[in-house]
This record gives sequence, structure tokens and C-alpha cells, in this order.
Amino acid sequence: MQFIETRGNDGQHPEKASFSEVILAPISSFGGIYSPESLPELGEAFLNEHIGSNYKTLAGAVLAAFEVDIETDIIDKALSLYDSFDDANNPVPVVKVFDDLYVSELWHGPTCAFKDMALQPFGRILSSIAQNRNEHYLILTATSGDTGPAALETFKNKNNVQLACMYPDGGTSDVQRLQMVTEDATNLKVIGVKGDFDDTQSALKHLLASKEFNATLKEKNIHLSAANSVNFGRIIFQTIYHIHSYLELVRQKAIQMGEKVYLNVPSGNFGNALGGYYAMKMGLPVEKILIASNKNNILTQLINTGAYDLTKLEVIATTSPAMDILKSSNIERVLFDLFGPQRTKELMFQLDQNKQYQLTETELKQIQSIFAADFCADDEGKKYIKDAFAKGYLMDPHTATCFKTYETCREKPLKTIVYSTAEWTKFSPVIANALTGEVDTHDLKALNSIAQEAGIEIPAIIKGLFEKDIVHSSIIEKDDIEKEILSFL
Repeated sequence: MQFIETRGNDGQHPEKASFSEVILAPISSFGGIYSPESLPELGEAFLNEHIGSNYKTLAGAVLAAFEVDIETDIIDKALSLYDSFDDANNPVPVVKVFDDLYVSELWHGPTCAFKDMALQPFGRILSSIAQNRNEHYLILTATSGDTGPAALETFKNKNNVQLACMYPDGGTSDVQRLQMVTEDATNLKVIGVKGDFDDTQSALKHLLASKEFNATLKEKNIHLSAANSVNFGRIIFQTIYHIHSYLELVRQKAIQMGEKVYLNVPSGNFGNALGGYYAMKMGLPVEKILIASNKNNILTQLINTGAYDLTKLEVIATTSPAMDILKSSNIERVLFDLFGPQRTKELMFQLDQNKQYQLTETELKQIQSIFAADFCADDEGKKYIKDAFAKGYLMDPHTATCFKTYETCREKPLKTIVYSTAEWTKFSPVIANALTGEVDTHDLKALNSIAQEAGIEIPAIIKGLFEKDIVHSSIIEKDDIEKEILSFL
């Protein structure tokens, strides 16, 4: 499997690269990223072959279909990390909530968020490659709340790797922040940034593409990579749980093999949805992918009108903060796949220079043949949380946004798979407010309130966060990020 550049070639990068190469160096010509040159066929024959497979076996088969240039023993060790999830036999439970709505719970890993699904194996693979090459890597990550804890967890104490994690100060939940700032491994640096997620992501992309920064690292014999979903090493693992979730519906006799479903995804940086898009292109029977946003509804605007217009927008703080994003990196891969590198380069340059672009009517029809979108306001989300709880299901505010698209975006009475991206413990004040009406509640009090209301225990890994020492206290201006990282090195 070879990977090619989303914005074409500038003569300074190889025109094609292997999987291991794009994991280590994810930024391509003209500030673009890498996408697969072609996709394997994983249609009904593949699905029937794996109807009885466990998650690790399915994941191994998908990676084999991509023909990744990673040694089998490294892949096996990476996939074995799913054994440490809540249920080693079923790391991704798919739970029936309504007759035609099933929730795929992606948050049963060590940080209670869906990013563990990709970052647990990804971190093992990247650090193994670095050790085999006897090279040292600085891994950058920008987080809106979930990527950071998962990246820190997977890279802590790994040889040949240092990780610098940037998060927007005040832009995450208390639990997410504590998961980051209490990590005490010496190869980790956590940096609070005065700004929003788009500021941290812009800094990450700037540093990845900066010749000066890379030259400074080279003097220290350090290479540069990233743990965000600009890295295809993340995306390849995010295709797998879409296939697994479909097979689970077949196993539960909710659908017959070959029957189409809706994939319903809460979306910020679009990596989760992109995994569904690739699964659909590879043969998964999908009617459409429903894109759920919060009030930062740039994706709803794009899919419904063809306009990506940031000229009058600023990030709005919502009750689903991991989706408080306006610059969705992985839209670029969809544009590239549909319209090619020249058009993608043109659109991305327009966005960088003018903060907007407009798809043609033909291009918009292509997008709308695959995606449908709506957004969910905070009060609506809280109502969905309360209504689902009354039916026996406890969910977080990001998952709740999908219940809006479930109601407004489906054109056919097909089964819907909602992707739940975080455990309820990550956003307890919002959920407590939805269930009991209490306001201005801190996380620990809210956790206890919900646990009592639901008759469940607070997971020890979450409760213990409030007793750990703060290790990382840096809160800096966004212009000081590079200096802070170099100081860490």
C-alpha cells in the first residue's frame, strides 16, 4: 500500500510513501497530508469471513488488506493492547437503545475515550519503528480533550520518543485536564495554551511544516511526527470499529448481512467520520454517514451549502467541548479523494488565505450523496441525555448530538449506528445538570450525583485523578509554544 499527497507534489517530497514513512512524517507537499493511493476491497465476502472474528482478528485482517509495511510481531503486540480494555473479549460493545438505534461504545480503553481505539496500537507501532531504526522522535499532539490523554497514555515511558501535548486552557473538562496534567513520565510535556483548539492545531501544523523548527531538531538528532489525525496511522485504526460495529448488528440479528445502515458520528476534526467514509468505500453497506455537530457547525454548513466560511466565526464554548473545532483537518482527505490533488490544493489555499471556500454545485451533490448533517444546541443535547437516561441509557454530551441527526437526517427507516466517543465520567457537570438540574457543579460532586442517580460506581481510574499531584502547570501564550517545546527537549 502506497500513500500519496493531498495537494500534489512540490519536488521536495517523495511522490509516494509507505505506511511506516507516513506514520513517521505525516505532513506532505504544500502543507498537505497523506492519503491511500487506493483502498482494499472489504465487501460482503470479507464481512462473511469475519462474522465470527474477535476484534483483534478483524483488526489484523484490515491491516493485512492495507498491506502495511510493519512486521507481524509489532502488529500483534500493538493489537494485544485491546486486551487491557474493560472487556478483552469485546473492547467495543454495541448497545441497543431504540429498535433502530444502536450505540457503538468506543470508550472502554484506559482513558475512557474513543481515541484509545487508535492511539493504543498506534503508539506501540510508532515507538517500535523508532527503536528499530535507532532514531529519536518528538511527537506533537494538539487536543480538544480526548486525544491528549490517550496520546500521553500510549507514549508514556516509551523509548526513543518524547511527546509534547498542547491543550486549550479552559477548553476541556476537569477530568480531561487532570488526565493530562497529572501524567508524571519524564518523556512527556503538557502545555496549556491561551486560546482554542484551532490555535493549538494551527501551531502543530506550523511546527510540522517549519524548516527552521525541523532544522533545530535535526541538530539534536530528533525527528518530528504527530499523534493527531493528520497522521494516517490514526485513521487506519479508526476504520476498523465501523466494520466491527456493522458485524455486531449482524451477530445480534438486528440486520441481515448486506443490509445498509446509517453511520451517525459526532464530528469535530472529522477523523472518526473519515474512518466511516473509508469503510463505506471499501464495501461496508452504508446508506449515508450522518455528521452531528454542536453550535460550532461548520461541517453542517459545508455539507448543506457547500460553503466552508470562517470569516465571521469564532470557536464557541459548548457542553460538548471535544467538538469545539472550526478547522476540521480530515475534510481535506475527503476533498482529495473526491476531487483530486489540484482542486484540494486550491480549496485549502483559499481557506488558509481567505478563511473560506465554496464547492461547485456538482461537488456539493457528490458530498451530499455520502453525507448528511445537522447540529445540536446545548439545551437540545441535555434533553437527549435526560430522555435516553429515562430509557435506561447513560451517555455523554457528544454522543447526545447524534440523537439530533438521528431524528432529522435519515431519509429511510434503516438501522443507525451512533458512535459514542466518551464515557459519562468525562463530562459529569453537564450530565448532572441534564439529569437533576444542578448547576455550577464541580466534577467530583457531579460524578457522585450521577453515580447515586444511576445506581453505579465511579470508576476508580477517574476518581483517583482528584487525589494525584499536578505535574504540568505551564499555561502559555500561543506564540510561545515553540520556545516551550524546545525548552522541554
